[in-house]
Amino acid sequence: MTIERREPALSAGEREMLEGWLDYHRSTLAWKCEGLTDAQLRTKPLEPSELSLLGLVRHLSEVERFWFHEVLLGEDPGTLYCTEEDPDGDFHVTEADTWEKTHATWQAEIEAARGNAAGLSLDDFSRGRSRSTGEAFNLRWIYTHMIEEYARHNGHADLVRERIDGATGD
Repeated sequence: MTIERREPALSAGEREMLEGWLDYHRSTLAWKCEGLTDAQLRTKPLEPSELSLLGLVRHLSEVERFWFHEVLLGEDPGTLYCTEEDPDGDFHVTEADTWEKTHATWQAEIEAARGNAAGLSLDDFSRGRSRSTGEAFNLRWIYTHMIEEYARHNGHADLVRERIDGATGD
């Protein structure tokens, strides 16, 4: 399977632009993982860092869940990989963790995020509040933050992928 990445149209409206860039960055992470074995995806090539490509996908599954369930809707869906004992559990992959299962979880979280945001305007506020200020977030802020989150971690994914097999790309 070849990952297709599409930048939003240069003349897209604000919402289409934000959703388009978020989807572009989601696709970029999938592209960085494309063609690797489970063992390679679990590899932590930048010791002592805990970063692996599979860990990054697990982390972004948690991020999608947090922002589009807990913050946006005020729900408590629980975590996928993290616990009180292991708050960074998303990055702590084991031999039992596979791309197939991790990818399916990530895609389910992305679809849930799309569904949760679909009926809202960019100016609608979240039910969840900022832990530091107590303020609500508008959907525009959440989209912008998610683009930033993916872009930052895609930079990490670039380095990890290059270290695994030399593959590079934007």
